[in-house]
Amino acid sequence: MRDGSIVIIGGGLGGLFTGAILAKEGFKVTIVEKNATLGGGLQNFSRFGTSFDTGMHVIGGMQPGGNIRRICEYLGIADKASVMDVDKECSDSLYFREDRRWYNIAKGKEGFVESLAAYFPQERNALRNYVRDLYAIVNEVDLFQLKPSFDSLTVHSDAFTQYADEFISSYFEDRRLRAVVAYMNPLYGGRGHQTPAYVHAIISVLYIEGTCRFVGGSSRFADLLADKIVQNGGRLVKGDAVSHVKVENRHITDVETSKGLSFKADTYISDIHPCALLRILSPGALPKAYCGRLDSIPNSYSAFSLYIKMKKGAFPYINHSEYCMGKYEDIWKFGRTDKPWPMGFLFMTPPEDNQAVSAQKVLVTSPMSFEQVRQWEHTTVGRRGDDYERWKEQRTQELLSQIDEMHPDFSYCIEAINASSPLTIRDFYGSKEGGISGFSKDARNLALSQIPVFTKIDNLFLTGQNVNLHGFCGVALTAITTCEAILGRNYVLNKLKG
Repeated sequence: MRDGSIVIIGGGLGGLFTGAILAKEGFKVTIVEKNATLGGGLQNFSRFGTSFDTGMHVIGGMQPGGNIRRICEYLGIADKASVMDVDKECSDSLYFREDRRWYNIAKGKEGFVESLAAYFPQERNALRNYVRDLYAIVNEVDLFQLKPSFDSLTVHSDAFTQYADEFISSYFEDRRLRAVVAYMNPLYGGRGHQTPAYVHAIISVLYIEGTCRFVGGSSRFADLLADKIVQNGGRLVKGDAVSHVKVENRHITDVETSKGLSFKADTYISDIHPCALLRILSPGALPKAYCGRLDSIPNSYSAFSLYIKMKKGAFPYINHSEYCMGKYEDIWKFGRTDKPWPMGFLFMTPPEDNQAVSAQKVLVTSPMSFEQVRQWEHTTVGRRGDDYERWKEQRTQELLSQIDEMHPDFSYCIEAINASSPLTIRDFYGSKEGGISGFSKDARNLALSQIPVFTKIDNLFLTGQNVNLHGFCGVALTAITTCEAILGRNYVLNKLKG
């Protein structure tokens, strides 16, 4: 057990995982969150008498022996998490509008290979080699395996930092199969000739191993982490944003909130977007070169989402995610402004307690560039104007027309719809330009897009989706890195070995 106090700025998934680990290890943790509820992408909101998830719709690593489940077992919350496995024989379905063809993908290495080989029998051996090498890349990441690391300098294979699209193309002749195996790239902000293969490999292996969904809302998981912090003597401050971080001689003395509160601690951790952090630090707190570097890193693209309440008994519950794509050749072009929107979307029916055969609600998320809403960037929620509302309605109808192609007469099953745009994500999460996958990773310059958890301020550390890896799994693993920067190298990982 350790002594000491820690203030965490931001109560998203990264702040909660980091806080739960440090509180378990004896630190007095205080989380200060600007929103009324904790969780970031794990938050829920209510519309039409129905609760909707804001993000984290599909999660990996929670199967028995999975890396995130092992972390949850260490925290004592694994058996309390309400999750449902997706179907084994069809863990994901893809629909390409170009030829109106469906592809069903099974989970497990053999399931993945054989399900796709059913559509591309001539590519069976290539599929086996591809899956083998995906796992080989992932095995280069000790943290993903929760293995203690002793090398000060990690040397990776050439494939690790190859462009993801080129990595895929090196295995398959069929242009359609190249697009099919890249279907998850909207989940990590994938871009052609930019995204490194290791990002694609990590997400792909998570999905091949098997994914699940939160039952009854993802906020329940956020509550489990928050409860652990409180049980270990921590404090949660909600609905009050940190407005100023006082820094003297590269050392934080205290933080102030918008409501006039002040918090002092030995150590501070930021779970907010690094560029948002820069705006609340004392002038000159960090070197100009460091600040300029953070500001220059491109963000991942954002999204436009629909939250749909269905008429009772009108639409079936589907126990896997569906992905709609346009043209095969456009699979790596999401988020571009020179392409018509929508280029594709994720469609899913979230499970409820005692889930019936029909769906109560549907979530639809389509990648979108922030440029689509740039003209309203200086507006606030509820004050964006009639033009913005008309624009949202047009985008909603465009999505619904494509959903009706996948599921004829879907629109007739709808009771009510709420829509959100990149502005919603920016304002709700504090994410620069509404980026949904953190900073955009670039294989040409990994040093630029990988932010260390250490900073030039001696008692300030970083966590969250903009550091190391994003997503449910990536943020949890980054939390370990942040904690070990304070606790000591391999401290947590050694505890997870047992």
